Amino acid sequence: MTQRVLYEAVDFPIFQNRMYDTVEAAHACPRGQIRIVEDQKTGLVYNAAFDPDLMVYDAAYQNEQGNSVPFRAHLNWAADLVRATMGDRLIEVGCGKGTFLEMLAERGADITGFDPTYEGDDPRIEKLYFGPDVGMNGDGLVLRHVLEHIQNPVDFLMQLAEANGGQGLIYIEVPCLDWICDNRAWFDLFYEHVNYFRLDDFYKIFGRVVEAGNCFGGQYLYVVADLATLKKPVYDDENTVSFPDDFTDSLTAANSSDHDVVWGGASKGLIFSMLRARAGRPVAGVIDINPAKQGKFLAGTGLRVSAPNELLPNLSPEARILVMNPNYTKEIKEMSGNAFTYVEVGK
Repeated sequence: MTQRVLYEAVDFPIFQNRMYDTVEAAHACPRGQIRIVEDQKTGLVYNAAFDPDLMVYDAAYQNEQGNSVPFRAHLNWAADLVRATMGDRLIEVGCGKGTFLEMLAERGADITGFDPTYEGDDPRIEKLYFGPDVGMNGDGLVLRHVLEHIQNPVDFLMQLAEANGGQGLIYIEVPCLDWICDNRAWFDLFYEHVNYFRLDDFYKIFGRVVEAGNCFGGQYLYVVADLATLKKPVYDDENTVSFPDDFTDSLTAANSSDHDVVWGGASKGLIFSMLRARAGRPVAGVIDINPAKQGKFLAGTGLRVSAPNELLPNLSPEARILVMNPNYTKEIKEMSGNAFTYVEVGK
């Protein structure tokens, strides 16, 4: 198989959103290698060094973003779109803690969720993988931020189509590779994400796309497509990935400071902090509003995640707050009294 190497990195924590109770445990986290390639048979982009056997999700995995008002607004937008385009009987595959499922149910959807890691007691959620053996199908499937975690994504989509009787629509939401490249967002390449999609990929994967585009400030792609029209994508040498030569130049920029504090203890914040430390420019701290992360330690870096009211009163006047996601800048300024210098990372 011919592959064009786009980006390589070593010793990344395999989970960016798994929290640890001690510095020692965080430093000892399992790690994997990064070798992002463009497949010159399918045109798809993925981590060729990915080992799925390393990925065991458990209760220590914390990826809840519903605490943020801007992210909640995005979920409302997506829920409205799903209800307007997908029919009434819905199945959410990989529903996590059930936040989006609940929002669709509130909008009148007859919805069932499937997620083997679900820990609650909502009777609408099955603690199983969705497959032909469950004997259930829907007007539409919802697949939010799942496909980027799945090795061989087209085979996975075909399995879902088979489980749904070869019919119905599917809503897919994934990070956008073009946004990552355009914004030189080197902190947006993770081990958890084995795949990185462009919008054109979905026009190659589906014969009929009902609706598609960018959302969440351009950072995500969304697609509503017909499961009955799935096909194997084919590489197009006139539409190759444009990966920038200066992708990581900002990592060694001279304008960093020892007083820099990262706001956002999720994937972006972890990779940013880790690679800044490797470049000899460590950050001074990490803030996150998710209570489940506060007081815990980030994989690889061993950095402790603090609540805003714990760290902000002790920051020096020279401190810069590095906003890991510009979608949250307004919210962060309001929460911190607009008292610091704010730097939007990845904009």
